[in-house]
Amino acid sequence: MTDPIYAVGDIHGHLDQLDRALALIEADGGPEARIVFLGDLVDRGPDSRGVIDRLMQGQAAGRPWQVLRGNHDDMFRRFLTDGAVHNAQIKSGVTWTHPRVGGLATLGSYGIVAGEGVPEQALFAETQGAVPAAHMTFLGGLPRWIEQGGLLFVHAGIRPGVTLETQDPEDLIWIRGPFLDDPRPHPWLVVHGHTALEYPEHFGNRVDLDGGAGYGRPVHPAVFEGQDCWLLTDKGRAPLRP
Repeated sequence: MTDPIYAVGDIHGHLDQLDRALALIEADGGPEARIVFLGDLVDRGPDSRGVIDRLMQGQAAGRPWQVLRGNHDDMFRRFLTDGAVHNAQIKSGVTWTHPRVGGLATLGSYGIVAGEGVPEQALFAETQGAVPAAHMTFLGGLPRWIEQGGLLFVHAGIRPGVTLETQDPEDLIWIRGPFLDDPRPHPWLVVHGHTALEYPEHFGNRVDLDGGAGYGRPVHPAVFEGQDCWLLTDKGRAPLRP
């Protein structure tokens, strides 16, 4: 029997949803369950700081938890590094601090209260004393993919037909169309988030676990045994099939 591996999609600052997902996983696989978190820990929700703290605490306690970098985590990291709020990947041109993206909610969880229009330099200066250095180190160390047997865990997806070693790092946290629209088999079953759905879905060559927590919907933890997948619910496992 293949050892189960659990996955949690985009959390977006909702600590209550993370704690619910962790409780469901522990009920299914025990306190030492191996979990991969698919990134987008921060933005939009009310407690990004609490989410990061919870994951850091779990790792520090020796839990077999691996956390991937999402595009929102990377935007937060870049802001903490150099105050950048613009990203060429956002085609609409809105900034990280725009309500649609949710950066101000993340800063608010660190006690930085600001509305739109506050100068970026002022916000950047305030973060230097408000965001713990350990959080910056944590964000900077997040990997962009994890391969486990026949599974590939990644935040956004991959560029089809490109080897894993030569993938554009930005594609791994930002890609949509070329990945989402390609029905061909990949070398692995790709497990990802990034593209919010009403409910997680199995597409045959990929599983999208972003159930839209960034828009007020639940986080849906999943368990994989080989390439078989189930969602965890209050009533137990629910099969997720193509």
